[in-house]
Amino acid sequence: MKQPLKGKVAVVAGATRGAGRAIAVTLGEAGATVYVTGRTTRSSTSPMQRPETIEETAELVTSRGGRGIAVRTDHTVEEDVKALFEQVTKEQNGQLDILVNDLWGGDPLTVWEQPFWEHSLANGLQIQRQAVHSHMMTSYYGAPLMVARKQGLIIEITDGDSYSYRGNLYYSLAKISAIHLAEAMAADLKPHRVTALALTPGFLRSEAMLELFGVTEDNWREGAGKDPHFIASETPYYIGRAVAALAADPDVSAKSGRALSTWELSDEYGFTDIDGTRPHWGRYYAEHVLKQ
Repeated sequence: MKQPLKGKVAVVAGATRGAGRAIAVTLGEAGATVYVTGRTTRSSTSPMQRPETIEETAELVTSRGGRGIAVRTDHTVEEDVKALFEQVTKEQNGQLDILVNDLWGGDPLTVWEQPFWEHSLANGLQIQRQAVHSHMMTSYYGAPLMVARKQGLIIEITDGDSYSYRGNLYYSLAKISAIHLAEAMAADLKPHRVTALALTPGFLRSEAMLELFGVTEDNWREGAGKDPHFIASETPYYIGRAVAALAADPDVSAKSGRALSTWELSDEYGFTDIDGTRPHWGRYYAEHVLKQ
């Protein structure tokens, strides 16, 4: 099927840029109506101070064959989140098939290679508000729409597929929490035939990472001169295709509660990155990072 998600309704929370934008666009390409949420609009910026906006993402969704609907939402503000799902309920007659929690915004708050007692506590707690509490509130208001219809898929976007330390206590806590949120939600939602799972990309080649390495998508391999591991990176559309494959899988409930990765789903579903390659960060990490 050219558009396997035609007639489906999705909310991608945190779709302004990066993985969230690519997920929204790829769901649109598959035919879905996608509510694109985030804090940065053409008339208001977020603390991230990035140029991308939710309106741009929604327009990309529509241009690829779906229907993009931009809704300015601060997912740390309960009133905003409640209003979002009230809008979805009203406009879609209560239908919500896919909810993707890709809320983060913690890069400016995270200091690497700094022990937790020296790290700003205020910033560490803010990371939890932005990347954990926001996910909890979004699922709290989104899940009832799925429970009412006895179907749906909730995806927690995270970093890493294990509970291992990720180099910063506050960062680790947020990313591991996303995995456990999926596991715990899956248990509560199982009697209602709603699936929840966690999904991680590999080394993500987002807009911000391209800028950090001083490259573009056309010459991105030159970034390996700054970090050799960048050669194994993947575009945000790789995880977008992973989400679309999961959403179109009639047997996705068998994966409920698990922490999955782009590379293992590429092996299973056969999708590629936008350049036709199939990056496998898990294998690369085992062979080139762990052995160092």
